[in-house]
Amino acid sequence: MDAMDLFDAGTAEKLNLPAADIDRKPVLEAAPRLRSMLGGGGARKTVLSFPAGALPADAEALRLDSPDTLEAGIREYAASKGRNPEVVVCGNAAMAAGVDAVDAANAFAAAAGLAERKTETVSGRLAGKIALVTGGARGFGLGIAEELAANGAQVLLADLDADGAENAARELSEKLGRKTAFALKVDISDENSVENMFEEVVLKLGGVDVLVANAGVLKAGPVTTFEKRDWDFVTNINYTGYFLCVKHAATLMAAQNAAGGPWTDIVQVNSKSGLAGSKRNAAYAGSKFGTIGLTQSFALELIDSKIKVNSVCPGNFFDGPLWSDPGNGLFVQYLRSGKVPGAKDVEDVRRHYESMIPMGRGCFPKDVAKAIMYCVEQDYETGQAIPVTGGQVMLN
Repeated sequence: MDAMDLFDAGTAEKLNLPAADIDRKPVLEAAPRLRSMLGGGGARKTVLSFPAGALPADAEALRLDSPDTLEAGIREYAASKGRNPEVVVCGNAAMAAGVDAVDAANAFAAAAGLAERKTETVSGRLAGKIALVTGGARGFGLGIAEELAANGAQVLLADLDADGAENAARELSEKLGRKTAFALKVDISDENSVENMFEEVVLKLGGVDVLVANAGVLKAGPVTTFEKRDWDFVTNINYTGYFLCVKHAATLMAAQNAAGGPWTDIVQVNSKSGLAGSKRNAAYAGSKFGTIGLTQSFALELIDSKIKVNSVCPGNFFDGPLWSDPGNGLFVQYLRSGKVPGAKDVEDVRRHYESMIPMGRGCFPKDVAKAIMYCVEQDYETGQAIPVTGGQVMLN
């Protein structure tokens, strides 16, 4: 389990985790609410879940018969102890809370009598936030996740490529010198997969503060010869997949937000092709135009649940695999489809697209991450589609 990576070698060796699986039901019901109830100052806690059998009978913890008594139990515990609990036991699940996963692991180890309580601090613009990035194993998604993590967020890299997500999460945590990235497998076009992913989010970290709906695909070609199977492929991922992620993220966020704490955010990574049509690229542009309509509609609906919904619309990330993959990147696709008249090779295609950008360069993940952080930090904005195009597309 990911949580074992959070303990030092000595503590991990002493920790005797029972083989029995944790009962998911009390965790799914209680952990999101615990994040808000045990937070303070406009922040939320990270909540890790362990088998309760790892705790001695006299461990310092709030013990409950049911998640239904969570609020009353915390209130009574605080009145008795003068502070909130750091570990809550319900059924065979022990949920430990901290400012991040490392701090929550320290709280659990201390309750188990395996280590002294060491308090951790986290800094950065997104300190204390948990961000889930779909399509996070590589390319734009990974670049965005790296920027969010560098600004204090814990990031969940969700991708169909489970091995790629695991490797990326490990390397990112090693780079930052702290376990701050976690991997999830998901097929965003499959509702069962999306629902299971959000359950895993709760089991791993307790909930989520920011959904970055980044996963997307592109197939280019003339409308007169474009295959319906390719149209369906693009639509199922870019349009329906966004809906499914919002549906299940909003369910989790609403339960979390009802217990208190700050607003949560859904930020879709759209495209400049969602703001202006794209020649021989109708399936992609149509899906992106359509999802701006979804963003506006979701924003109106979810505001009562303290969820903001926005889109950011990047220009072209020329250095990522979407454009530069030598087998089927956009440079290759556009060369094959004749989208750039007179282009003889992919460098001709690249120069053509660079010449269309007033800033003279393609978009980088850090450019998009800044726009995402703006959406999160902005208390008075929802339902927007924010261009990040180097001046190539400007709103009227």
